[in-house]
Amino acid sequence: MKIVIAGARAIGTYLAKLLSRNNEEIILIDDDEDSLDNISTNFDVLTLHAHPGSISALRQAGVQECDLYIAVTLDQHVNLESCAIAKALGAKQTVAKVEDYEFADPENHDILKASGVDSVIYPELLGAKDIINGLKMSWVRLRWDVHNGALVMLGIKLRETAEILNQPLKDICGPEEPYLIVAIKRGNETIIPNGNDELQANDLAYFMTKRNYIPLIRKLVGKEGYADVKNVMVMGGGKTAVRTASTLPDYMNMKIIEKDPARCEHLNELLLDTDRVLVINGDGRDVSLLIEEGIKNTQAFVAITGNAETNILACLTAKRMGVRKTVAMVENLDYAAMAESLDIGTIINKKAIAASHIYEMLMDADVSNVRFLMNANADVAEFVAQPGSKVTRKKVFELGIPYGMTIGGIVRDGEGILVRGGTQIQAGDNVVVFCHNADMKRIEKFFL
Repeated sequence: MKIVIAGARAIGTYLAKLLSRNNEEIILIDDDEDSLDNISTNFDVLTLHAHPGSISALRQAGVQECDLYIAVTLDQHVNLESCAIAKALGAKQTVAKVEDYEFADPENHDILKASGVDSVIYPELLGAKDIINGLKMSWVRLRWDVHNGALVMLGIKLRETAEILNQPLKDICGPEEPYLIVAIKRGNETIIPNGNDELQANDLAYFMTKRNYIPLIRKLVGKEGYADVKNVMVMGGGKTAVRTASTLPDYMNMKIIEKDPARCEHLNELLLDTDRVLVINGDGRDVSLLIEEGIKNTQAFVAITGNAETNILACLTAKRMGVRKTVAMVENLDYAAMAESLDIGTIINKKAIAASHIYEMLMDADVSNVRFLMNANADVAEFVAQPGSKVTRKKVFELGIPYGMTIGGIVRDGEGILVRGGTQIQAGDNVVVFCHNADMKRIEKFFL
């Protein structure tokens, strides 16, 4: 597959690194030569020093023969225009990163499609969705819904209070139990467990279950004492904060703390229709301000400024002041690992989220809902089993699934089913695949 990426900044560089492991033919275009030199030195990626909005540059990059053109420069208009040019030149699929919600609004999809933009990614909206999912369940690090919630994967940090520690999984995850543990993150190691593995305190365990069994999981991991989130304090009034406030559940109230007075005025205009969001002009690192604004009665603290170090330190401060649920936006993956080691609850990385959505477009199999799990260095995705495909010919334990991959569940006729070794997958099933430190394209051949 030939892929052309316009923009060698955060998302473009991350995508190039991610896709280079799949041995795809990748060309990265940017008018910043230093950015190109940095990635070409360390990864198997071709680079072109040119402006992505140039027709001649796109021709030189070979977009007329590319399978996917990805425009992720800092300028959304360049992204949209270059996608239109690339499509006109012959690119099979195009995707553009946008900064304004109107371009991501589903009502405008047909307009963009007609202009040559097949898909758009709005990282702030994607980040907001992850934040809201994290706030809905204060006791989990990650929630990932499969097929509209027929199955749910929960990433949970285990404490000494969990009643399922230090026991072989075969004794606590038998065929009759309504959950599976598909992966364990222990320190810097990710484990695809077998029946003899045991859960330990401070593990990050990934559970696959049905939605109605979430209360049981909560009891097993000893998190029943965690208060549900009703009051949220947000540091940083950027676009991600706006999208989060706009999609806030009805039972939550939010305070946004923003340093810039002019931005505070603009936020009040943008959020005029909701009376559950209060905008405060101040510094979210000011402890006296946090106390004055009720940090003691706040169940969740979200730090989403443009500075990762500030976000991490602010979350640590909030935790010391008694807030159990913290969310930090961290764009540097090295800092993301540090934030995890410091026990920051949920880590938001917009470029990883955006890359996950783009990754779906690279698969030949019918796949959706791809998610990259930074903490576990793993991908999880929802495949559809095609008639006659390899995955439908044998029982799961006979399929010879590659090392580092596991099938956690299926959705059949809208009903979630946990997968055991003797499960027989049928054509049309939506199949949840967990893939650690390996190329997910290796498993798609099972579904074609």
